[in-house]
Amino acid sequence: MKHCIFVFFLALIGCISFGQAPILVQESKIEGATRIRDVIYGYKSGMALTMDVLKPARPNGIGVVYLLSGGWRSDHSMIEKRLRHFKYFTDRGQTVFLIIHGSVPKFLINEVIQDVHRAVRFVRYHATDYGVDPNRLGVSGMSSGGHLSLSIGTGLGKLSLSTISNDPVDQVSSQVQAVACFFPPTDLVNYGSPELLFVEQEHLKRYHPAFAVDTKTREEKRKVMQELSPIYAISKQMPPILLLHGTQDTIVPLEQSQRFIARVKEQGVPAQLIIHQGGEHGWPETWESDLNLLADWFEKYLLGSK
Repeated sequence: MKHCIFVFFLALIGCISFGQAPILVQESKIEGATRIRDVIYGYKSGMALTMDVLKPARPNGIGVVYLLSGGWRSDHSMIEKRLRHFKYFTDRGQTVFLIIHGSVPKFLINEVIQDVHRAVRFVRYHATDYGVDPNRLGVSGMSSGGHLSLSIGTGLGKLSLSTISNDPVDQVSSQVQAVACFFPPTDLVNYGSPELLFVEQEHLKRYHPAFAVDTKTREEKRKVMQELSPIYAISKQMPPILLLHGTQDTIVPLEQSQRFIARVKEQGVPAQLIIHQGGEHGWPETWESDLNLLADWFEKYLLGSK
């Protein structure tokens, strides 16, 4: 009996080791794929950061890092609510990593961005364990998940490897090779109108605590907004970008995607904006046929890329 307990304890240690693939996993079959639950990709304030992995029956090497986020909040109910929709990726052989990140207001947005960089590094480090090519990674999400996707795509908030831990996961890159996401905030300094800060929008007041700038001067607020805006991190080194946005979105103005895509194209980077006439902050096809557009984008830019 003591021997069994000792073996279990060693296995548990292996499960929570950052640099090694988990030993103890919960696997279940879903339509056309295997679901691996609660894979720990990091720790934060004594809590585990987890992801679920959806591994298709015939992986084609593409890995889709999907950031489950709304209002910079994330929880496991988002996985259960939307699980069936990810078949649009797995049916094509794309392995999906469903990322749960630390949520506001406990963690601020700059801290959440570090979570998603960590998640991508973990996926790259363990890519071959899941039948994925580490150089064929795409990232996606909706709303704040789109903002975080573009933060990854532009390298916004990426820390130098010399400033983070000696954990082997943190010694690999968080760069992705394609981005495809929905209605992302991109410029928190000019939000809907020139020089109108995100935190000056009364109808968005419920999101303001995520920035913790209430007591700051306007110039200090502006600096924080700029530091958290992917549009100011655009470069020629970015991966191809696909954005989908509705014309009637009152949470994230359409101009956020229009100006972002225009600037990306100026850098000579492949980019496309698909506009949904009458679309609000989400529309009926968002979780249905439009996911196929994302899967198309990943196939176009990730299959055969090295």
